[in-house]
Amino acid sequence: MSKRESRFKNINIKNELLSGLTVALALVPEAVAFSFVAGVEPLVGLYAAFMVGLITALFGGRPGMISGATGALAVVMVDLVSEHGVEYLFGAVVLMGIIQITVGLLKLGKFIRIIPLPVMFGFVNGLAIVIFLAQLNQFKVKSINDTLVWMSGKELFTMIGLVLMTMFIMYILPKLTKAIPSALVAILSVAVLVNFLHIDTKSVGDIASVGGGFPQFHIPSIPFNLHSLEILLPYAVVFAAIGLIESLMTLTLVDDITKTRGRGNKECIGQGVANIATGFFGGMGGCAMIGQSMINVNSGGRNRLSGVSAALFLLGFILFGSSLIEMIPIAALTGVMFMVVIATFEWSSFKMIRNIKKSDAFVIILVSGITVVQDLAVAVAAGVIVSALIFAWEKGKRIDITVTKEAEHTKVYQIRGALFFGSARNFIESFDISSDPDEVVIDFLHARVFDHSGIDIINSLTEMYKNEGKILHLKHLSPECYEFIKDATSVVDINIIEDPNYHVAINELA
Repeated sequence: MSKRESRFKNINIKNELLSGLTVALALVPEAVAFSFVAGVEPLVGLYAAFMVGLITALFGGRPGMISGATGALAVVMVDLVSEHGVEYLFGAVVLMGIIQITVGLLKLGKFIRIIPLPVMFGFVNGLAIVIFLAQLNQFKVKSINDTLVWMSGKELFTMIGLVLMTMFIMYILPKLTKAIPSALVAILSVAVLVNFLHIDTKSVGDIASVGGGFPQFHIPSIPFNLHSLEILLPYAVVFAAIGLIESLMTLTLVDDITKTRGRGNKECIGQGVANIATGFFGGMGGCAMIGQSMINVNSGGRNRLSGVSAALFLLGFILFGSSLIEMIPIAALTGVMFMVVIATFEWSSFKMIRNIKKSDAFVIILVSGITVVQDLAVAVAAGVIVSALIFAWEKGKRIDITVTKEAEHTKVYQIRGALFFGSARNFIESFDISSDPDEVVIDFLHARVFDHSGIDIINSLTEMYKNEGKILHLKHLSPECYEFIKDATSVVDINIIEDPNYHVAINELA
């Protein structure tokens, strides 16, 4: 049996199709909601969910991962749409796709693997919080003056009851059987109950009509000149960065859950092709969706068939089944997303924070917080930068000192590392001045003095040895260093051939 035949034989078609159907049902209100966030018509989000979902499922690097219109992109698209119109959004999405393909061709997707684990925890927790907060809007209704206000009374209790019923079905059903995705059963059960008993509660149809025709190809109606590029390029770069970060980090998360490995560079190219296509077909663009990906994986979707079927089911809803989809209670879909939040959040991080280094705990909290209040790209960038600075600090403040004896009355300290404000205390505490012999040599051949703190601590050390009446020799310092060492002529052994030459950051040279 060939490898391809074996792969197809291992696909559980029933699970893949049912998972795809579940995902498609959950995609509808999400796409509509994100369309409103971005300031575009619902069909613009639905077309993006279909096009991006289909193409990335076929050509992306992570089977089982679901892509579509996302909130992370929607919140940064709204400014472009409000200032320049939806056609500029389509142009920016096309340019976004070109950038993403370039990243994939340059094989830069692999660098997602070097993102520190605390940043990953922060990303997952922050995104879970964002998904949770987005669902709270479903507990609001329009008032007389078209502003959103919180539900109250019977309407609120009905909504909460249906949400809890959905969550209960999703919790209890997998304990009884895993033959059918619990999310699908929960959605259909609540929908049948609401419509059979004529329960008055908000439905998908109350948000917007999801019916429409097949997406039509058209070139974005914008001037093709340098001015347009100046408008589009900054947005496209931000869109591409957010899209790839969310996609590649979701890919890593799905890798961990399924114990398989996706292909980051191929996913970059797949996302790029998908966004170019959706830009030309009137969609708002998109990237991987962690919530829907978790629904798919937890429902048994592991292969490309689940993603393809989700996109095709969604298209079927848009073309033929909009009236049925509009009958689904928002409460059922909200309950599904709440269960996604519970499954996505790294609850173990609470226990970890008590046992891991404070710096790692800080990074987890930092990334989570910035993801919620700003956006994903800024959060991950901040987390990586802070992690790198912490690593540099921890690495830099470590200074190694080897002690040898040249003669009975001479002790040699060989220094390795960077001498600066971070390592100065460790440096001076390594010397046993009172017990040292009458003559001491400090060799800086494998060390570097970087700042005024380094110079100052050397001066303090020479003063201590002088007060003990001992002879100190400093070897292999740069000329710039011994210019600022007190009594340099008596303590520094100058060797023009071997002495290194580097600069020191001190005020006298500024």
